[in-house]
Amino acid sequence: MQLGDILDDLSIDVATSSLEITRVENDSRDCEPGTLFIAMPGTTQHGSRFARDAVARGASCVVADEVIKLDAPVVVVPTSQLRALLAHASATLTGHPEAKAKLVGVTGTNGKTSVSSIVASLARALSWNTASIGTLTNERTTPAAPELYRTLAAIVANFDSATNNSLIALEVSSHALDQHRVDGLRFCVAAFTNLSHDHLDYHGTMEEYFQAKAALFTSEYAKRAVIWTDDAYGERLAEMTVLPVTRVSRSDAVDVVTSLRGSTFFWRGHLVNSALVGDYNVDNALLAMAIMSTLGANDADVAASMGDVTSVPGRFDVLYGHGVTVIVDYAHTPEGLHRLLSDVRTLQPEGRIITVFGAGGDRDRTKRGEMGRVASSASDLTIVTSDNPRSEPPDAIIDAVMSGVTPGAEVVRESDRRKAIALALDGATAGDVVILAGKGHESTQTVGDLVLPFDDRELAKELLK
Repeated sequence: MQLGDILDDLSIDVATSSLEITRVENDSRDCEPGTLFIAMPGTTQHGSRFARDAVARGASCVVADEVIKLDAPVVVVPTSQLRALLAHASATLTGHPEAKAKLVGVTGTNGKTSVSSIVASLARALSWNTASIGTLTNERTTPAAPELYRTLAAIVANFDSATNNSLIALEVSSHALDQHRVDGLRFCVAAFTNLSHDHLDYHGTMEEYFQAKAALFTSEYAKRAVIWTDDAYGERLAEMTVLPVTRVSRSDAVDVVTSLRGSTFFWRGHLVNSALVGDYNVDNALLAMAIMSTLGANDADVAASMGDVTSVPGRFDVLYGHGVTVIVDYAHTPEGLHRLLSDVRTLQPEGRIITVFGAGGDRDRTKRGEMGRVASSASDLTIVTSDNPRSEPPDAIIDAVMSGVTPGAEVVRESDRRKAIALALDGATAGDVVILAGKGHESTQTVGDLVLPFDDRELAKELLK
């Protein structure tokens, strides 16, 4: 596609306008011949610093908010236009794939992955074309516009054209909203799970964090809203949004019975049999079913389809061995840990709870002590270890977690996660539950500059043998 057709709102000379563009990027490392490189302002550095590298890798043209002397044409636009231009260029080059499916955007602190995955599974069970984008499919929860639109395009290209309904569920992070990564998308439904302590290293305050999430619930982004209103922030959001709202509450589930094998309950008069384990997965299922209903699916069919929904990787994954139950879960916030541990105590009232967890490096430091308090107060034995320490010293992270542990609680520190998990399983006896929290579906561990193979589930299976 010619550059003039992509940058159709800008005045550019004929030679530049006729350049053939095959790719849009905002990361110079991904540039290749035929790329349009858009130099974006970043949190620490401006993309203009990497414009020369982009051209060296083959970029045919650069869009920036300042004049740069390069061996390629440079189109200068105001800084305020860059983000919208990145989304517009990405959408135009890929043929606006977002218009070819019902888009569902799911945001919140906890539960985004589970709700998105359940929605996609329900749609699949109802014979819709379906896919989900998020933590399980991309490096970032919500990719930057170039990657996001390419992913959308690849998904819709594989959809069956003979199928009447197509759905894509997208996890929408607060970072993505603040950085305008989903600009240009229009969601049929925007869904909210909950809001609790996380990402304050980026947002600064809970109010700023909430406002970032709330941006999704505007007519600019969405047509309708589905909101979990048992959460105080959810109730506030339901009151303030101008969108038509479907309120979802735990009271929507009647006669709930949960076990380590799944749950049953009635929803809108229909029996639901779910293989998903954990009380919080009842909440996730209610939200997902309400989303499908809002999109026009029949309630009875939606309820019946929950029986076809399998567990979400790394979310309350249950393993058994030698009378010991092992639960692998992504819980990595104070509230996420609290819900997980509360569910386990309810489902397994006998036996000890042994919790292995850590906190991620180069992430919100203010939640670490609170995570230590939550885990140690609800566990019989807590083993504090490494999560993804990244550039931080593992022991420094553990020190911060240990600062919040409950006095008198039995707590052990072991920075080597493999040894920590082995220690937990070695000390467990029949009837005990070992919880491996924080990494869930992840198959690697980032230590310094190294990305090492590491999977809690596979290690647990190995040790249980």
